[in-house]
Amino acid sequence: MTVLDLPDAASSDGMSVLSWLQTVADRSSTDEVMPTIIPVAWMGRTSTDDQQDPTLSLPRQLENTRRALPAPFVIVAKFYDIESGRNDLEFRGQGDAHERFDIPITRDGGIADMLEEAKRPDRRFVAVACESIERVARVSYFSTKIEYELAQVGVALLAADEGIKPDAVLRTGGERPKQATQILTRRVKQAISEWYVVNMLELSWDGVMEHTRQGWNIGKPPYGYIAERHPHPVKAKRDDGKVKTRLVPDPVRGQVVTQIFQWRALQRLGAQDIADRLNTDLDRYPPPEPIPGKGRRAIGAWTKTSVLDLLANPKYTGYMVWNRRKRSRPERHVPGKVNPPSEWVWSPRPTHEPLVTKAIFDAATPIARLRQGSRTGAGPNAAHRQAQRSYVLRSYLVCDLCGRRMFGKTRVRRGQETTYYACVTNPEHHQEQSWYPQHPKNLTVREDHLMSVVGTFFGERILGPHRAMYLNHRPAAPEDDGAAAQRAALRKQLDQLGRAQSNLMRQLEDYQPTGDDDIDSEWRTALQRRFAQIAAERRTTASSLTALDKQTPNEGRGNPALLDLLPRGAIDPTLLPEEDQRELYDAFHLQVRYDRAKHQVTLRATVYAEAVGALTRKIRSLNSTDGSRPTVPSNETAPVVGMPTTGARSHVVSAPGRIRTCAPASGGRCSIP
Repeated sequence: MTVLDLPDAASSDGMSVLSWLQTVADRSSTDEVMPTIIPVAWMGRTSTDDQQDPTLSLPRQLENTRRALPAPFVIVAKFYDIESGRNDLEFRGQGDAHERFDIPITRDGGIADMLEEAKRPDRRFVAVACESIERVARVSYFSTKIEYELAQVGVALLAADEGIKPDAVLRTGGERPKQATQILTRRVKQAISEWYVVNMLELSWDGVMEHTRQGWNIGKPPYGYIAERHPHPVKAKRDDGKVKTRLVPDPVRGQVVTQIFQWRALQRLGAQDIADRLNTDLDRYPPPEPIPGKGRRAIGAWTKTSVLDLLANPKYTGYMVWNRRKRSRPERHVPGKVNPPSEWVWSPRPTHEPLVTKAIFDAATPIARLRQGSRTGAGPNAAHRQAQRSYVLRSYLVCDLCGRRMFGKTRVRRGQETTYYACVTNPEHHQEQSWYPQHPKNLTVREDHLMSVVGTFFGERILGPHRAMYLNHRPAAPEDDGAAAQRAALRKQLDQLGRAQSNLMRQLEDYQPTGDDDIDSEWRTALQRRFAQIAAERRTTASSLTALDKQTPNEGRGNPALLDLLPRGAIDPTLLPEEDQRELYDAFHLQVRYDRAKHQVTLRATVYAEAVGALTRKIRSLNSTDGSRPTVPSNETAPVVGMPTTGARSHVVSAPGRIRTCAPASGGRCSIP
């Protein structure tokens, strides 16, 4: 730069200090004082490593930036990343994708390193230059935030395509650079950049939705199906070897899927019990294989998780379904998760051959919630590993007031043992529930009272000679099992989230400051963040519940003809051994709800067309064991395929019964003494 020396007091020309200052002032006002170099840092970015070539893109960005810099500007540091410009700032510059490429540019770090050095007093640069402003970020908020943080420490952010002038960095003669037009242009470009990305994402989303509606599969076919490959309709993609796939049943594994759903829906087997059955014959029931490239090893056997994953996949009903899961994005620190059913994308009609009916799938879906905390089979060990005895109605009996399962207990009075089922409340856990004020602290009902109604229900309404008469006077059909269970689960989740919010507020009220501002601030920030997360979860859950309430069920109205396919005859299941009773109740999906306020029990059983044959054989075997022979109607052996293939595939039998100690012949409705 121009150098001006201070004159010596004894100089030959006798110039005074005052004269020298006047000379410097004149020269400063007329001469252009320009430094030799202006050090700047270069910042580059490419979005992905699978759709772009960083070995070409980054050198191009560097060269375009270098060409736009005026003579005094020299690049002294190079920062670049291979990551999405939509990442949160706290996760920017932490990736290692650049290590997978041989990029001919010496890297001084990523954007995080650049921001850190910019805040240091010994930084190597006075400005940061990039090819265009969208290389900084694809979200306007993040881009302007980075620009603001750099400006706060005196570092200018320059873009090559906007034109770079020395006065953007230098300050001479008290003048300030003209930035108004540049800021307007930059903000417009930032908005356009964000609009472009969002618009492309929306168009892509709509395209995948249409792709799903037309029945094309995405990803690996689910177990039980194989991919039928079709040439891609776009010639350029077809020439690259790309195809589109539809699902067709696997001749071997497809039958395994059908069997798993029947065990689950008709026998209510647990996932681990199903896996154990499958593992007894792996040649007949080949286990699933992991997705290639996911780092998973094939263990060569069925597991509880693999069974549950299969049971949760609605593609087995013949409909194409997408967006069940949110894809994990480790590079953006976005975890994968299961989306609520309200966000799933369904094809409007079946697009491939189903392996199970919609009725069986809907019946199998709520089993996990109905079986929560329960085990398959009868006997003490099936009820609990440490239990001394078991209760025949465990997992079937529900308190109508709170919706929780009632548990068995015994009392001994005057040397006589009596079995009860109870529902007990706890103020610590239940006081915030809407039903808590009306719920007795210890609600009980005797087992013998319940069993008399159960025996009457099966003897008259399911297998009795006058069951048709009861059907003609049946109450309104209750809502679908799957929808009811899902609605109950969502309400339960809302209650839990509400309690979590109340607990956070209680913690905030009870918190005693430590005196350390940093610790107190960090604690309050963490509490606020958690409160916001819970609030977001509550909104999502409430939206899912609202969407479920708006859905109009198109199936499950019932077909009374299914009941006629069952044998008629006198049978009292309460006289059978516990194991046989529970097997029968599971086959009919028995539900028993006890209403303490009305002293009433509501019983519900479901008959599925796919289970008619198995139910008939089971009932006949139980009658043979009991010594009685039912009169089997002539249409008992009618094939299930004769049932209608559209509309309802199941029928629900439901009846309320007043309870007291009464004989089964009393008709299932007994007045309270």
